[in-house]
Amino acid sequence: MYQAETQIRVRYAETDQMSYVYYGNYAMYFEVARVEAMRSVGFSYKEMEDAGVMMPVLESHIKYHRPGKYDELLTIRTKIPEQPSVRIRFEYEVFNEAEELITEGWTTLTFLNKATHRPTRPPKNLLDLLKAYF
Repeated sequence: MYQAETQIRVRYAETDQMSYVYYGNYAMYFEVARVEAMRSVGFSYKEMEDAGVMMPVLESHIKYHRPGKYDELLTIRTKIPEQPSVRIRFEYEVFNEAEELITEGWTTLTFLNKATHRPTRPPKNLLDLLKAYF
């Protein structure tokens, strides 16, 4: 299993009238954490897309335990629990500054050929980078 952490400071524009993180913003936080997790293993989304592979989201699930609040520094732990195939699953845990679990979720993405929009195998360099974790 591969695991990485990313931190995000909650901005005012991401909150509702209660100064809580608006629930829809967690999908964006998950995206930031996913891209940074891949970057930390040495893989670039941009290079992958430039090479003709896209990764659209097929499924997303979020469970809210406590609110994130304005100006808090959130830590997002991102896990890839299994070796990617045509699909890749990411699992997320979001912690507040008190290290309390406030939100958790997962997304499933697929690898698509950019030209044909058909499923494709993951890039070989991604599989090589992740191999040591599985």
